[in-house]
Amino acid sequence: MTIDVTQSLRFAGGAAPSAAEDLGQRLEQLNAIGASLSAERDINRLLESILTAAKAITRADGGTLYRVTEERTLRFEIMRTSSLKFYLGGTTGNPIPFYPVQLYKDGKPNHNNVSAYVALTGKTVNIPDAYTAEGFDFTGTRGFDSKTGYRSKSFLTVPMKNHENEIIGVLQLLNAQDPATGEVVAFSSSDQRLAESLASQAAIALTNRMLINQLEQLFESFIKLINTAIDEKSPYTGGHCQRVPVLTMLLAEAVNETSEGPLAAFQMSEKDRYELKIAGLLHDCGKVTTPVHVVDKATKLESICDRIHLLDTRFEVLKRDAEIEFLKGDKDEKRLHERLRQLEDDRKFLHACNVGGERTRDEDIARVQRIERYRWRDVSGQEANFLTDDEVKNLTIRAGTLTDEERKIINHHIVATIRMLEALPWPRHLRNVPEYAGGHHERMDGKGYPRGLTREQMSVQARCMGIADIFEALTAKDRPYKKGKTLSESLEILGRMKLNGHVDPDLFDIFVRRKVYRRYAEMFLDPEQIDAVEESAIPGYPG
Repeated sequence: MTIDVTQSLRFAGGAAPSAAEDLGQRLEQLNAIGASLSAERDINRLLESILTAAKAITRADGGTLYRVTEERTLRFEIMRTSSLKFYLGGTTGNPIPFYPVQLYKDGKPNHNNVSAYVALTGKTVNIPDAYTAEGFDFTGTRGFDSKTGYRSKSFLTVPMKNHENEIIGVLQLLNAQDPATGEVVAFSSSDQRLAESLASQAAIALTNRMLINQLEQLFESFIKLINTAIDEKSPYTGGHCQRVPVLTMLLAEAVNETSEGPLAAFQMSEKDRYELKIAGLLHDCGKVTTPVHVVDKATKLESICDRIHLLDTRFEVLKRDAEIEFLKGDKDEKRLHERLRQLEDDRKFLHACNVGGERTRDEDIARVQRIERYRWRDVSGQEANFLTDDEVKNLTIRAGTLTDEERKIINHHIVATIRMLEALPWPRHLRNVPEYAGGHHERMDGKGYPRGLTREQMSVQARCMGIADIFEALTAKDRPYKKGKTLSESLEILGRMKLNGHVDPDLFDIFVRRKVYRRYAEMFLDPEQIDAVEESAIPGYPG
């Protein structure tokens, strides 16, 4: 935001305004400035606008804006001197090479420095000529003048008081200029009143913006606290909570930059971006309710511990039984060795089943059921099936490591997320957060969960998050039950999901065409995962 007040201070035809007309016009401009200051979000631009407006409305050639620090100093924030083209601080990128002004020296108030005096007392100081003024030390000013050839004469130093009457800064203006002749003159009483009014408005605007920024930082820190809690609870989901928002924003920005196709009309403002960012950070907050042993279930038999080792013990019991039977009188070594080999093969097979791959075959399920019928004597001396019903149920899971019941527990996190987010009193600019965050497990064909929404019932943002959630899960290398897939493998799976109505086809095409996957990979994937992608071979692309 740039505040330009110079144009409105000129009258048509170049006619010099009367004092009353001039003051009226500057008061009108002051009101406009106040409204503009309230709309600025960036602190540096806000400070710059305050000084620029103060210089223009008082016709000052130069000015400095200081802020009071917790260390009881005045920190230089912005310095401008138009005739010298001297621009430091703020958005210029040029640092101010001056030490902060000390408000106290040797424990006593520093009343020798005019800016420190104003900050300490809250009184405005209007000096017609610094070279003849008494009571303040202008040694530094004279040194600056001797180096630059400048003549610092009139000074107007005004405190910036917020709504609680606290001094948060100082506005110092230099060398007022006569509008008719351009000569340096003293700041008038009307200049002083305008500067004081502007400083008051500016202080309130600055305080409000700082408060809003602090609240936003607190809010985001609280979100990060939730994600940290999830991370501490399960290291396999914490990274996910951080990566999905990044990928969501990458895809949303790619859509925002698209000027053709079905999504050409999609546009995001800064507020829209912030809303989507917050939704991304909170999209899995419901996982704080998910039991750790389900979230971290790395193998099919894992609960609190991996029960595959119990099966190892049972196999050892069966082997001992076979050896005992041999020693008791069978004496058939070939039969014994065949039995021991079969048991060892079955043990290794169950270990392989326990890992949980993409798909369990029918013949593997039949073999598990055959092993189940082995008989062994348990710790109570009772004969029992080698595998319990629960062990069979887990070892015959078709894909992954979760049973249907456990998958429902995992899926419940999205219900918990929606309930948690919908219970919050969101401000207007964040009111879509629950919808964006709560839709990433829905499908375009209405077969998703928890609400069975169709594509038409979902926002573009929610659909972006759905693709981001899936792609991150496919490529993630920190999951206990699988390795991170390569780009080509992940895009092939995502392409099939487009064809079967799982993900948004238009967003998928942009995801590939704008190479969003590549930018994400360079940020988060291992080099061995970033393989060559033949886009023409991706299922469903181009759509």
